[in-house]
Amino acid sequence: MPVEDLGFRRAAPALAAFAAVRLLGLTVLAVWGAVAGSSPHTLLSARWDSLWYARIAAEGYGYEIVLPGGDVHSNLAFFPLLPWLERVVSAATGLSHGSAGLVVSVLAGLAAAWGIFAVGDLLHGRRTGVFAVAVWAALPVGIVQSMAYSESLFTALAAWALYGALRGRWLTAGLLAAGAGLTRPVGAAVVAAVWVAVVLARRRGERSWRMAAGALLAPAGAAAYVLWVGARTGGGLLGYLEVQAGWGNGFDGGWAFAHFVGAKLASSAWPAGLGLIAGVVLVLWLYSACVRQRQPAPLLAYCGIVVALALCASGYFGSKPRLLLPAFPLMLVPAVALARWRTRRAALVVGAAALASAVYGAFWLNGSGPP
Repeated sequence: MPVEDLGFRRAAPALAAFAAVRLLGLTVLAVWGAVAGSSPHTLLSARWDSLWYARIAAEGYGYEIVLPGGDVHSNLAFFPLLPWLERVVSAATGLSHGSAGLVVSVLAGLAAAWGIFAVGDLLHGRRTGVFAVAVWAALPVGIVQSMAYSESLFTALAAWALYGALRGRWLTAGLLAAGAGLTRPVGAAVVAAVWVAVVLARRRGERSWRMAAGALLAPAGAAAYVLWVGARTGGGLLGYLEVQAGWGNGFDGGWAFAHFVGAKLASSAWPAGLGLIAGVVLVLWLYSACVRQRQPAPLLAYCGIVVALALCASGYFGSKPRLLLPAFPLMLVPAVALARWRTRRAALVVGAAALASAVYGAFWLNGSGPP
């Protein structure tokens, strides 16, 4: 269902739903912090990866930690767009870089919600677009959308790049894909989506210099950063992979994750192992439902790569739910179903999910949290 009106008035219900879910999450986190004696601001802006981003914003690249086993954690593993934006916001407002990251996250979260709505509205109508945003905001690890992390920024760039590709706005799609490539390694998924859209358009007989320019621009961000890291480390084209290997990250087809799940099943933590299996099955079922839903090929390519990289990469396994956050096309499956329900019933389901997400988010951040 093509929709041209992407003004604030049309997207307002989706943005309001997103804001309401996120405010609920922050309120529960604040109450939890008051009881537990923890600082919500610190949990959101000054722990885990947010510290690495803030250090890059403040000092640039070059910081690393050598672990007792000899592994090297280098800040070159973190792509530069978020710390660049943190530096700009900090300079303009006087905020610390971590707090500036929260400002970026709030704005990027709203942009991501708008982009997800735009894609849902384009494919299935306004009501589905609103529910897609609400479900995405209410994911169990949705609290990450409010942290000084790069997930919200990446999802915003990805969603709008995909929308641009679906509408044939090639320069916009290419530029946003390049931005996504400067944000996270999974920017390759956005590049692939743009290229798939270009190939399909050419098969339909479409030709233009904008199409060619968009296709060339799409990988420019990721390629520039990877080449720069290779030159800086002396590792050439493999330099960035060597940096990631220092963090224990790589692509092994899911072998390490399967071993991790197997170890859980063989221990007293077997319920956690069953939960992980159920989660993987759910994700794969949702993706198969996306295929049955006949989502456009660019969305399937993007979502498939995001899911594959999240599930089949080695590294810290607690990160996998967070790494799946950008796979927003999965949310179109429940969104289409919810859009067919009566509003009250659908709102109750989304509200219950949002409350569960808020409680889990507060528990998670006050515990192990996202690495």
